[in-house]
Amino acid sequence: MRWWDLERVMALEEELFPEDAWSPGMFWSELAHARGRDATRHYVVAESGPRLVGYAGLAVVDRTGDVQTIAAARDHWGTGLGARLLTDLLTAATAFECREVLLEVRVDNGRAQRLYERFGFEPIGIRKGYYQPGNVDALVMRLADPATASTGTASAAAIAADGEPAPPALPTPTANPTDPTDPTTPVQGTETHG
Repeated sequence: MRWWDLERVMALEEELFPEDAWSPGMFWSELAHARGRDATRHYVVAESGPRLVGYAGLAVVDRTGDVQTIAAARDHWGTGLGARLLTDLLTAATAFECREVLLEVRVDNGRAQRLYERFGFEPIGIRKGYYQPGNVDALVMRLADPATASTGTASAAAIAADGEPAPPALPTPTANPTDPTDPTTPVQGTETHG
């Protein structure tokens, strides 16, 4: 994800998360830490033709990764896009030498929880009233050692959220696993809002 993607990212953000959408300033702040030798963030977008259909971001502090956001356009739910974006984030977490990866997901978002469980994330706690408005609790999940995580991609691409075979997969995102901060790395890559 680069600054020129933000207009399309914001359009999808506001469509998917109308009550608690991030502001453009929040994305700018994250991207300010996504490049260079001292980068602590990794953000990607997924495109289908000229259309942006998803995005995801990871923050790293003291060798702990935190999934900041994963989002997929509604017409791409059940296609494996979320799994591919999560795979990209875990590849970046491995390159950052993270010992673990954490995330928050709404307690009422079973679809996202199933995706994370396929990758080996386990529930470790609840954050009361984390999502506003609505005072919805967040389930905190943890993945120990992202380098050895199940990719979950095969099962996610093969089975849609409703148990039906998924449509053909979109191209797999590419990343430079040795340097997630390389600005020349073409990364296109989706699914829940952390």
